[in-house]
Amino acid sequence: MLEGRPPVAFIRISVDLDLTKRLDQTLKNHYYNSSMFLAFPLAVQSTSLTLAGLEGWLDNAAFAVLFAAMLAYWSGLAFSNVKVMPLIGGVCMAAGNLCMAALLTARWIEGGYFPLSNLYESLFFIAWGITAVHFAAERMSGSRWIGAVTSPVAMAIAAFAALTLPDKMQVSEPLVPALKSNWLMMHVSVMLISYSALMVGSLIAIAFLIITRGQAVELKGSSVGTGSFRDRKYMLKRAEKATATESAVAEPLSSVSAGGGTALLESPAAVMASTAQPLSLQRLTLADTLDNISYRIIGLGFPLLTIGIIAGAVWANEAWGSYWSWDPKETWALITWLVFAAYLHARITKGWQGRRPAILAASGFVVVWICYLGVNILGKGLHCYGWFF
Repeated sequence: MLEGRPPVAFIRISVDLDLTKRLDQTLKNHYYNSSMFLAFPLAVQSTSLTLAGLEGWLDNAAFAVLFAAMLAYWSGLAFSNVKVMPLIGGVCMAAGNLCMAALLTARWIEGGYFPLSNLYESLFFIAWGITAVHFAAERMSGSRWIGAVTSPVAMAIAAFAALTLPDKMQVSEPLVPALKSNWLMMHVSVMLISYSALMVGSLIAIAFLIITRGQAVELKGSSVGTGSFRDRKYMLKRAEKATATESAVAEPLSSVSAGGGTALLESPAAVMASTAQPLSLQRLTLADTLDNISYRIIGLGFPLLTIGIIAGAVWANEAWGSYWSWDPKETWALITWLVFAAYLHARITKGWQGRRPAILAASGFVVVWICYLGVNILGKGLHCYGWFF
């Protein structure tokens, strides 16, 4: 009966070996799971470091291609026979736009929130907006002057953000409690896009002032945005020499539009008395185009500014219990709104065109920068999160 059974010692050894194998397998599984658990934070940290390195490469690349775009557009103005330079400038502007879009996307992934919480992020967002509006304006006008005035500003913003700001201001940090709201994307993004559009419109007005310098130009027929400058046939009458008769001096120097609009050079006697020559057909057509495009772009930015201010008031009431507190940023946003409201009012109801509204729009460029950046440098307020103060 006992011959078929294994010895007791053999049974004990077999049980011990089986327990040892099970314990070894358990330890292996525990080590594998532990190593996976420890490796996950390391992988996340490695990804974070990769994103940080990518951001550093993208901001420098954006500055470099925007600098190349500026050189290309300026070379295109200086050497008008070289047709390829504006094309190179457009390609570089597109590359800069893509670099800044990738940079903002990487910041969004790294921080987990829409990247508009500090100066570094908002500067690149505005530069991205300027390049985006640039393409719309350039497509409507077909003029290399658009890139000649927008590319230096976009390049300067990228250079200031990437090369001038200290490293601690470029790091993505957790949001302060007041910014942890869905209104961050709605209010701040709309405000910055409106700033970009208003800046581009103002820069085109500055280009108009440069082209028409020394001339009292009054353009008629483009404020309503009919695009009549495309069909207009100009018949310019040159000023006579200084020895011309009084009747020739009194003759008005004007251009007649087939569609009823005119482009008038005022005070022909004063023009003839000076050494300045009236604008050529090509330059006068270009001035009319820039005047119209400036008006359209500002007409785009102004409603966005209005929406952004209203959204900010609603958010302020939700966060601070008051729709309006006359914070320095709020005050200058209102001043900016009034300046461009006066510009549009003068264009639409008063019929202002030419140099007078262009001067008002050019002053708006300075006001926008004071509202966006100057208030945060010179004064303290509720809108100084992640800035100099």
